[in-house]
Amino acid sequence: MIKHKRLRAIFWVTLISLAVGGATLIAVIDQFGQTDRAQHADVLIVLGAQVQPGGRLGPSLERRVQHAAALYQQGLADHVLCSGGVGDHPPAEAQAACDRLIELGVPPKVMVYEDRSHSTEENAAYSIELLRARGWRSVLLVSDGFHLFRATWIFQRAGVEVYPSPAQATVGSMELGERLWREVREVAAVLWYGGRVLLGIDLTNSHP
Repeated sequence: MIKHKRLRAIFWVTLISLAVGGATLIAVIDQFGQTDRAQHADVLIVLGAQVQPGGRLGPSLERRVQHAAALYQQGLADHVLCSGGVGDHPPAEAQAACDRLIELGVPPKVMVYEDRSHSTEENAAYSIELLRARGWRSVLLVSDGFHLFRATWIFQRAGVEVYPSPAQATVGSMELGERLWREVREVAAVLWYGGRVLLGIDLTNSHP
């Protein structure tokens, strides 16, 4: 009986600890993503998101592109790198994003394409290759707020100076329900990447 009580106590302590830890991480992700840290950088990077049938930008990618165009027009970067490979529907997320940026007035000559990646970790790893080849060391990183905590960590680990800027600074806040749902999913992604870092198997563990 005493052993069973002890096991139940351990179970509840573990469960409560996980719940508190998860809630704390959600709060950190949320607060980080609501702060705009935009400043001038060597290159503005737009992280990819879903492309819908017919090559239409999904809502998330459209938000990111709108914000990237606004930042470029403020003169915060001289170059724009669109990152993202082909998902469920062509073209590559990078191609779709850059095409839309051109429609919004960003000159084609400042565009750089990274169209191989299929995850945030690959976004960073493949983008860093292009940055190093050009001697760029600082990044103005554009994504949705819920994504920026993890994305910033990944790019910093790859060895560049990162200034994260949430798309919501231009397009407005997401609905609370969607934001929280996205942040809950981000907790799992953050823990997954953290595990890869601890094991030394992440793609961004090599600094220049």
